[in-house]
Amino acid sequence: MISKDSRHNNSLAPAMTQYLTLLLDCPVVIATIFISGIGGTFQYGFAISVMTSPSAFIKELVNQTCLQRYGVSLQQWQVSLIWSFTVSIFCIGGLVGSLVAGLLISKFGRKKCLLLNNFVAIIGAVLMLLSQTAMSFEMIMVGRFLYGINSGVNLSAHTLYLVECTPKRLRGMVGVTVATFISMGKFFGQLLGISELLGTEERWPWLLGFNGFTALLQLVTLPFLPESPRFLLLDRGDRQACEKALKRLWGDKDYSREVEEMLEEKAALQSVRSHSVMELIQNQTIRWQLFTIIVAFVTLQLCGINAVYFYSFDVFRAAGIQEHQLRYAALGTGLCELCTSVACFMIIESTGKKMLLCRGYMAMSATLVLLIISLYLQSQVSWMPYCSMVLIFIFISCFSGGPAGVTAPLPGELFTQSFKSAGYTIACTINWTGLFVLGMIFPILVENLDYFCFLIFLFFCTICGLYVWFNVPETKNLTALEIAAEFQRMHCKSGKSQRKQSTEQTPDSIKPGETKL
Repeated sequence: MISKDSRHNNSLAPAMTQYLTLLLDCPVVIATIFISGIGGTFQYGFAISVMTSPSAFIKELVNQTCLQRYGVSLQQWQVSLIWSFTVSIFCIGGLVGSLVAGLLISKFGRKKCLLLNNFVAIIGAVLMLLSQTAMSFEMIMVGRFLYGINSGVNLSAHTLYLVECTPKRLRGMVGVTVATFISMGKFFGQLLGISELLGTEERWPWLLGFNGFTALLQLVTLPFLPESPRFLLLDRGDRQACEKALKRLWGDKDYSREVEEMLEEKAALQSVRSHSVMELIQNQTIRWQLFTIIVAFVTLQLCGINAVYFYSFDVFRAAGIQEHQLRYAALGTGLCELCTSVACFMIIESTGKKMLLCRGYMAMSATLVLLIISLYLQSQVSWMPYCSMVLIFIFISCFSGGPAGVTAPLPGELFTQSFKSAGYTIACTINWTGLFVLGMIFPILVENLDYFCFLIFLFFCTICGLYVWFNVPETKNLTALEIAAEFQRMHCKSGKSQRKQSTEQTPDSIKPGETKL
C-alpha cells in the first residue's frame, strides 16, 4: 500500500510540472485567465459575499428613507423583509442573465459579450455609489439586479471564452480557474468589508460599487486579447482570423491540424438536433440522469453553504462568536474556500467525481450534526463557541473540496450532445431560483428555529450523499454514452430493457466529435 501511494505521488508531481510548463509557454493564455476572470466569475463571487458587512448600514438607510419620505418608522420585520429582498434580487437578475447568455454569446461572440456585459456592472456600481447621497435604498435594489444580470451572463461567457482560448491539453487545468475566481471574489468581498478598509458608515457605498472598478479594468484590457478561435471559425467562418488568434494565444506555429479538427467537429454536430427542456423531461431513457441533476443542484443551494456567505455575521453570532471577532471569522471562510478549491483541483482526477460528491456531502452531514450539538452546549461550556466556528470552517472545506468543484459540470458529463443545452437550462434555473428562495427565507428560519435551522441543511446533505452513492455511477474518463450505459446497468431490471434503452440512446450519442470527459 505504501509503495502504491508513493508511486501515485511520484507520478503526480511530474504531471503537474508538465502542465505548468505548457501553460508558461503560453503567456497570452495566462493573461486571458486573469483578464477574463477579474471581470468574469470574480464578479459573481464578490456580489455573493459583499452584502454581509454593510448590512446594518443598509438597514438604517431603509429606515431613514421611509421616515424622511413617508414619515413612517418601519418595524423590525419590515426592515428585514426589505433587506432580504435587496440581497435576493441579485438571483432574479442572475436567472435573467443566464437565460439570455446563450443568445448574446452566439450573436456578439464571447469577447464582445464580455465587453458589453461590463457596462451593466458599471451602471449598477454607479447606482450603488449614489444610493446613500440620494437617500434611496431602491437604487441598491436596481444595482443588485444589474449585478445579477452581469453575473448570469459572465458564468457562461467567461467559461466558454476561457476554455476555447486554451490548448486542449490545458483545458481541464485552466477550467478550474473559473471556480477559483468565484472563491477569490468571495474572499475579496469579505476582506474589503472589514472596518479598516471599506466596511464603515462613510465608505460602504464604495464597497458595493467595487464591481464597477473590476468591470472597468476588464473593459480596458480585454480589447488587447483575441476573440475565441472557435467562434471565429465555426460561427463567423473566418479561417484566417482563427489561425491568427491561435498564433497570438498559443505561439507562432502551424495550427492547420487544430483548425481541421474544429471543422470536423462542426460537420459532426450539424446532424445533431438539440432537444428542448420538455423533451428532456419526457425522455424515459435518461430519467436517472435528470434526477441526478435535480438532486445535485437543489442540494447545492440547500446544503447551507450560501447561507453562510449571505449571512455569515449572523451565523457566527448565533454560534456565540464575540462581536469584535465576527469580521475575521467571516473573512476566514472566504480564505478557507479559496485554499480548498485548489486542493480539489489536485485530487479530482485521481479520486473521481462520484467519490468527491458523496464523501463531501456525507462529511458535511457529520459536521452539521456536531455543529448542532456544539450550539446546544455553548451556553454550558465556555470554549464551545470556538468549537462551533471551527466546525463551520470544516463545513466549508468539505463543500469546496468536493461538491463545489464537481456539481457545475455535471450536465455536460451526464447528457449526450443533443440534451446538454436543455440540461444546463434546468440546472441553471434550479441554481438561481434556489439561491433566491434561500436568501428570502433564511432570515425567517434563523429567527424562528435558531440553530435548529441546520437540521434542514443536514437533511438535504444526507439525502444527496446517499442518492449519489446508490444511484450514480463514477463518470471519470467515461463518455456520455458510457455513462448512460452505467446508469442503465444500475437501474434496469432486465438485460432486455438495458439493451433496448441503449439502442435508443445510440443514435444521439455516437458522434465523431464525442470526446472523453
